[in-house]
Amino acid sequence: MNPQSLPKPKKRSKLRKTLGKEFYVFLRKWKNAYMPVNWARIPDDNPTFDSLIIAHQSLLLRPLRAVEMQLQINKITNLNLAIQKLNGVVIQPGQTFSFWKLVGRPSRRKGFLDGLVLENGRISKGVGGGLCQLGNLLYWMMLHTSLTVTERWRHGYDVFPDVDRKLPFGSGATLSFNFVDLQCCNNTDRAYQLVLWTDSEFLYGEIRSEKAEGSIISIYETDHCFIQQWWGGYARCNKIWKRCVNRISGEQTSTLISENTAIMMYEPLLASTNDKKKSGE
Repeated sequence: MNPQSLPKPKKRSKLRKTLGKEFYVFLRKWKNAYMPVNWARIPDDNPTFDSLIIAHQSLLLRPLRAVEMQLQINKITNLNLAIQKLNGVVIQPGQTFSFWKLVGRPSRRKGFLDGLVLENGRISKGVGGGLCQLGNLLYWMMLHTSLTVTERWRHGYDVFPDVDRKLPFGSGATLSFNFVDLQCCNNTDRAYQLVLWTDSEFLYGEIRSEKAEGSIISIYETDHCFIQQWWGGYARCNKIWKRCVNRISGEQTSTLISENTAIMMYEPLLASTNDKKKSGE
């Protein structure tokens, strides 16, 4: 998609959005039922993998303007319920990991609460809201392994300005049951394991394996820019790359992971506070 000519966001009725969502939920269920896939799961013997490949953490509660804090508090409950279905999952060679295949549909009956969700770039609430934080963490960690991400949906809107952003723009993954999924396939000769937990402040994640990666992996961005649209808004764009450096030979390769474009829901700043400090302003 050309970021210089993005279509103006359309407003759809609540009924149309609901019916559309259920249609795509049905299609994904039909697809899963008729496609022979070896899905990853939590093994009965609860193995332990000694080689830590990547660890990451993210803050649970972030003060956000015009966002009810209770929605973020509820999010922690939703995250912990999802973690119960994901923690300890082992992705064996030839298996595919699916977030929704393991977590299932969030519902009040299962204990999920109203959390923060985004609809066409607007803040709203919904049962199971906030699970995208887990999707972001999982995707970022998967990029640092030899796992092959086979399904990832980017955020179509950039809702909040950067405040202490630790990761590059466009390095997250949005989720919506069950047709907006996060999936990866293990095409290697060794198993990987997900380890997830929370405390009072952070969501934590690790990916472990039977042996260390053969390369040192890093993720970086290029071509970051803001482009004004013909209808008056702005788009934020960049490219995400994966750099692999062989631990033995030192050979280096860089692979384009994604080209991201998101409609901005705030005005881009001409210069950040740090930029002004550097220039003496």
